[in-house]
Amino acid sequence: MSTNENPIEAVRTKLEAELPADLTISRVTYEGPELVVYTETPGKFAERDGLVRELASTVRKRITIRPAAGTQSPPSEAKPKILDLIPDEAGITNLQFYPETGEVLIEAEKPGLVIGRRASTLREISQEVGWSTEVLRTPPMESSTVDNVRNFLMQERDERREFLERVGEQIHREPMHETEWVRVTTLGCCREVGRASFILSTPETRVLVDCGDKPGAEGEVPYLQAPEANPIANLDAVVLTHAHLDHSALLPLLFKYGYDGPVYTTQATRDLMGLLQLDYLDVAAKEGRTPPYGSEMVREELKHTITLDYGDVTDIAPDIKLTFHNAGHILGSAVSHFHVGDGFHNVVFSGDVHYADTRLFNGAVNDFPRAETLVMESTYGRRDDYQTDQEDSERKLVDLIGDTYDDGGKVVIPAFAVGRSQELMLVLEEAMREDRLPTMPVYLDGMIREATAIHTAYPEFLRDGLRQRILHEDENPFLAEQFQQVDGGQEMREEIASGEPCIILSTSGMVTGGPIMSWLELLGSDPENTLVFVGYQAQGTLGRRIQSGRREIPFSDRGGRSEQLTLRFDVESVSGFSGHADRQGLENFVGTMTPRPEEVLCVHGDEASTDQLSSGLYQEFDVRTYAPKNLETFRFD
Repeated sequence: MSTNENPIEAVRTKLEAELPADLTISRVTYEGPELVVYTETPGKFAERDGLVRELASTVRKRITIRPAAGTQSPPSEAKPKILDLIPDEAGITNLQFYPETGEVLIEAEKPGLVIGRRASTLREISQEVGWSTEVLRTPPMESSTVDNVRNFLMQERDERREFLERVGEQIHREPMHETEWVRVTTLGCCREVGRASFILSTPETRVLVDCGDKPGAEGEVPYLQAPEANPIANLDAVVLTHAHLDHSALLPLLFKYGYDGPVYTTQATRDLMGLLQLDYLDVAAKEGRTPPYGSEMVREELKHTITLDYGDVTDIAPDIKLTFHNAGHILGSAVSHFHVGDGFHNVVFSGDVHYADTRLFNGAVNDFPRAETLVMESTYGRRDDYQTDQEDSERKLVDLIGDTYDDGGKVVIPAFAVGRSQELMLVLEEAMREDRLPTMPVYLDGMIREATAIHTAYPEFLRDGLRQRILHEDENPFLAEQFQQVDGGQEMREEIASGEPCIILSTSGMVTGGPIMSWLELLGSDPENTLVFVGYQAQGTLGRRIQSGRREIPFSDRGGRSEQLTLRFDVESVSGFSGHADRQGLENFVGTMTPRPEEVLCVHGDEASTDQLSSGLYQEFDVRTYAPKNLETFRFD
């Protein structure tokens, strides 16, 4: 291709050379990483099964075919024909036409029936009415977050299309520099847990990976002022591995500082991210703190998201391809594989990983075409960080609850709204169904029910057996009648506290604020009650202090007065429910990784964890390892 030729015209020429004579192309454009082809013959494209795959292979791009304006049936004619083609059992809940792009959005309870076997129904729709189709799943549990995000993105569809076309031009521009090196700069979460943030840079491109806060440490934020990150407005892309706040909380701040580019993540992470960030702002306001950004920045961030499926190889810059793989940590969490240059270097960011299968997820993927450098989480990287076997953990938890129930007490479990809560719900539902626990109310306080509803909206991210149960409403474990939402505020909490034995799952998971503080006040003075920790408690958090034996804790009453609260209930820890791999799991991830990396940067763990994991991986696998400090840069060439 000559350097004077317009890249998009060159792609169009290639495509037209491959097309049968009776097919036409009226316009070709990029929308983000995707090539969009508008045609006056959409029905004939649909008739030729496999043609789009062949064209995509020719130009090595993902291709979407859309009808040129005026070639599709009017919506009033198209709608009844579409409804006639789709079986009633699909349960269509929304059908909207977008004439500007020739798309019809179909939301259904059973999207597989809308798509048809090998997309046969979608091809029929295109042949019959000329519209291209986008299909979404209606969540089995009503979710205000999913509804709000989808409605917002629909409202912003025209503006998003302009944004995507601009991003597409940037991604597919002619590179100005040779790929002579790759650098990773650490902006946070080195020798600490929290404020995850990294810059991946080449002579051509700068990508920010994650931008989180640090639990229990107000004011400790990523080093975004570092030269490698500045100016923020000139970053080429942002990649978010998952929605937990220590990875996502400060991402909207980038838009406050002038960033106007894409945020790559999975669909499930996009929705969870919005939920957790808005709650983050709400908690800050309730605690009298000035939040670092407003809700309008969360909306701006959502408007700039580009969602990717696991396994899709996607151009995000002229010299970088990104592929997400399941990380097994929380819903939508992704191990992020960056292919830099034309086979020059490959960097894998683990994000947070869980290597073994759990009730919710399949274990993390560690099989890549190439991988020279691994940036590896080390949360449980100490030599003695071995978690209890999951079955043993579940048995211990059920026994603790049973003993507390027999004593007439209540069990309080501080839990992250995303991940651990759903894992616990599955354990409790099964134990009660199998009569290993008495059936009792399980109260969900905070965002847990809403986060659970988001899980049901994206069953494709869950384990196969669980996915099937969710898709059959009468088997959906999250709809079991013992799960009850705490929606009556403090008055309802007081009623529960004075009532019958029960289980309470409450945010926040590290006891850093939120409704868990009310449960400490209401139930902490009764020795018949039990507090059970099931997740990681970071240094500096109240959860870590209670877990370590502290029983006198500072507390602000509802009048705002500070006082000391004495905890007399039993405090227990059950280790097998963490969303993180333990030391053995981390070693297994690296040891069985295909191919094995040449160097490993151990991050996202306290100093002992990163040092000991780094040392252990070097000794066991003979790879170069580092336990970086924040603001270090590593060059690979």
